[in-house]
Amino acid sequence: MSDFDVVIIGGGPGGYVAAIRAAQLGLKTACVEKRGSLGGTCLNVGCIPSKALLTASHHYHAAGHEMAAFGVKLGKVELDLAGMMSHKDKVVADNTKGIEFLFKKNKVTYIIGAGRITAPGQVTVGDRTIAAKHIVIATGSDVTPLPGVEIDEEVIVSSTGALALPKVPKRLVVIGGGVIGLELGCVWQRLGAEVTVVEFLDRILPFNDGEVSKQMQRILSKQGLAFKLGTKVTKAVKKGKTVTLTVEPAAGGEPEAIEADVVLVAIGRKPYTEGLGLAEAGVEIDPRGFVKIDGHFRTNVAGVYAIGDVVGGAMLAHKAEEEGVALAEILAGQHGHVNYEAIPSVVYTWPEVASVGKTEEQLKKEGVAYKAGKFPFTANGRARSMNETDGFVKVLADATSDRILGAHIIGPAAGDLIAELVLAMEFSASAEDVARTCHAHPALGEAVKEACLAVDARQIHA
Repeated sequence: MSDFDVVIIGGGPGGYVAAIRAAQLGLKTACVEKRGSLGGTCLNVGCIPSKALLTASHHYHAAGHEMAAFGVKLGKVELDLAGMMSHKDKVVADNTKGIEFLFKKNKVTYIIGAGRITAPGQVTVGDRTIAAKHIVIATGSDVTPLPGVEIDEEVIVSSTGALALPKVPKRLVVIGGGVIGLELGCVWQRLGAEVTVVEFLDRILPFNDGEVSKQMQRILSKQGLAFKLGTKVTKAVKKGKTVTLTVEPAAGGEPEAIEADVVLVAIGRKPYTEGLGLAEAGVEIDPRGFVKIDGHFRTNVAGVYAIGDVVGGAMLAHKAEEEGVALAEILAGQHGHVNYEAIPSVVYTWPEVASVGKTEEQLKKEGVAYKAGKFPFTANGRARSMNETDGFVKVLADATSDRILGAHIIGPAAGDLIAELVLAMEFSASAEDVARTCHAHPALGEAVKEACLAVDARQIHA
């Protein structure tokens, strides 16, 4: 029997960050992870490898199609897919090994195996029993299956399989027009695949601002992606190394067939709670399978807490990290807190899409009086010099107080530009606060300043 102040089940972004912070605060901490590689889905088969392939495929596409505009002439550009995958694998390995180093540095005990709550204050991993004052469930999420479309990770793949295809498919069908589907669809389209995105709803990126979704679809269509919106997939039949999908209008109608060499199922993610002993321990689960917690991450069972994807909300690595830090501080007697109104979300296509706070649709539904300021990248000098003029910055501010309520960006480096507006919201800043802040010139960030000026209809360069 080993005794710990905190035992965390799950070594993903929420779990490993919680473990490091708890150890920093003087708590004897263990992290249990069954994968044998820390970092969870994000570092192993999600955020990190996908960004490695997005960056590599962007360079490949730019070399073949965009460099001549800058006066750079190249010969025939060839794809080395094995080399690209090797780059991805090295990035993943370096990141996961980095977490192991941080565990050693902070004296976190790393236990490889599947953890299960077997008694109050007790976790069992294989034949080892661990006693803990506090148990944290941080097991993340898994791929949501689609009835009638069985994933084999060869011809019909999840995001995991789509990150490791042995060759570029001639025809790729992506089921789901959300973040994962669009990012991986863009990777393989840049490398030569004919990509069709099938989305059940009537627009892609359904949780984003409506104007952003429409603009992004136009941009991606121009890049070569095809879209079938308001469409559902009812069946997939494999014939050798190809797949025939049966699709029909979501509102009802005649079915049609779509042929594909690879089908990517990317319709979302579900909480991962299998094999944790939660039912036996009496931990309450909501109807959608998420672990129920209160405002301090406590489940209904004393001494058992939960964070990250497994509790719902924004299923994002950085949201899980913030919860991990907040919980560790609470367990150490401090006052950890997460501001859920200021959690950014980014789609790493190119151009990127980034958002924080409320959309126009949400503000209208809530009856909030607001003002919108928008500035296009076509009017930004730095964007013009980069030949990256697609998109805009949009800032939504309270009509009375001018406090920023939401911000939405399509454009180059949108994922970095949004940070300024997240910080502004964290400090309850007004649009004028950002508008009166001096921004370097020439820089993409000037578009953020101009959008905030536009809230008061006093933008300078548009």
